[in-house]
Amino acid sequence: MSKTALIAGASGMVGKFCLSYLLMDPAYDRVIALVRRELPLKDAKLEQIVVDFDRIEEHLSAIKADDVYCCLGTTIRDAGSQERFRQVDYDYPVRLAKSAQQNGAQQFLVVSSMGADSRSSVFYNRVKGEMETAVEQAGYSSVHIFRPSVLQGLRPTFRLGERIALSVMGSLSWLMVGPMKKYRPIDVMVVAHAMVTMAKEQKPGIHRYSSDQIQQLFDERVK
Repeated sequence: MSKTALIAGASGMVGKFCLSYLLMDPAYDRVIALVRRELPLKDAKLEQIVVDFDRIEEHLSAIKADDVYCCLGTTIRDAGSQERFRQVDYDYPVRLAKSAQQNGAQQFLVVSSMGADSRSSVFYNRVKGEMETAVEQAGYSSVHIFRPSVLQGLRPTFRLGERIALSVMGSLSWLMVGPMKKYRPIDVMVVAHAMVTMAKEQKPGIHRYSSDQIQQLFDERVK
């Protein structure tokens, strides 16, 4: 039986690949993308809905979906303040999760971050951890949380710090073995592929995937 997927953050690094996989996958006969501005993409399965994420509940009241993919995220630098960062990385995902669940969604899949911990003294990690806790409590029969390391892929904006981190970590990847494998940079395509793959397994409960586990999921299914 075909299903409907709802995706937020489809213009981002992971989101754009996630959207592509959803459109190619026969498991879904309808894909609804919540966007701030319409994407230059046409597909018979795709329905784009321009939304104000500050009023997400109003937009979702008439939308029914089976699986919800949340690829929303920013950085404190791009957000401009901690308050704005928290709004994008905590408020929007949590409100999306709660509203979609109240309208019948069964699965929620979200991109978090390595190091997410609601008790962390690091603001970024603490917000990610608090978001995870909130979506876990939203009432879904199945929640999948993906915690990638540094993401590899083209960004719409240049971030020098991330370029340096990728360069350094990439050159040291061969040293990252055993418990250190989760720190290796990971391609955004791999994360997106893992999200769609795990949604189709429809495993009940709460599931978290470290970066090395995400890579392993991809390797096992693509080989």
